[in-house]
Amino acid sequence: MSLSPLLRGYDHVLLDLDGCVRIGREPTPRAPEAIDALRAAGKRIAFVTNATEHTPEDLVRSLWRSGIRASVEEIVTVGTAVQFLVADRPQWRTAYVIGPPAIWRHVQDAGARIVNGTEEAAVADVVVATGTKDLAFEELKGATQALLEGADLLSGGRDRTFPTPDGPWPGTGAVAAFLEYAAEVTAEMVGKPDPGIFRTALDRLGPGRALMVGDRLDSDLDGAHAAGIDGAIVLSGVTTAAQAAAADPPPVAVAATLADLVLGG
Repeated sequence: MSLSPLLRGYDHVLLDLDGCVRIGREPTPRAPEAIDALRAAGKRIAFVTNATEHTPEDLVRSLWRSGIRASVEEIVTVGTAVQFLVADRPQWRTAYVIGPPAIWRHVQDAGARIVNGTEEAAVADVVVATGTKDLAFEELKGATQALLEGADLLSGGRDRTFPTPDGPWPGTGAVAAFLEYAAEVTAEMVGKPDPGIFRTALDRLGPGRALMVGDRLDSDLDGAHAAGIDGAIVLSGVTTAAQAAAADPPPVAVAATLADLVLGG
């Protein structure tokens, strides 16, 4: 399988997962073929995702089950970015966490003590907030109280929604917006579109010209521009053709799916 002329001009390809490579556990049409073609052409790949439910190891296993080859070194998640930043802030000794078990593990691995459900919850040093399907009002209440007492707010991104087989679900950005409004604070972001997560991927890939491919203008395309690399949009997730056409600055390419972009239709 030969690559499209666009892809031949890049050494590295950064791929968003949800809405681009797959929706739920199902790959987008011919995505495994497209990724195999990139590898066969000598392109280095990184999967860059704001997904919070899984560790890099979980995602590797899930991708293989979907017919997509991947290694832990190729996975760059918002959880790894959270862990790096918390570990780099010694003043964050205690944390109130909203998120799935994978995010709790990353915060603990960074050396912070999680204080949810304890007497210290209201005076945590930092609130770490990401999307989770098990979100409860009690968690939002506890995080708000900690923020009003002076905790910092760290969020895994501003994605309003994320695509699922039964339609969009509220994303990390929706949780962050709730807390910002409730406590009159501004969150520090570590996921897309923050350029840090892209630079982590680029550091792993090494020198060369890189292209980011995703389905979101506000995280994938804006983040690529912030990191100084090209961005392309696929329409298999949340962005419509009209929205992609109106983007400023525009993507270098728009295609229906990842396979259409990589293989030329």
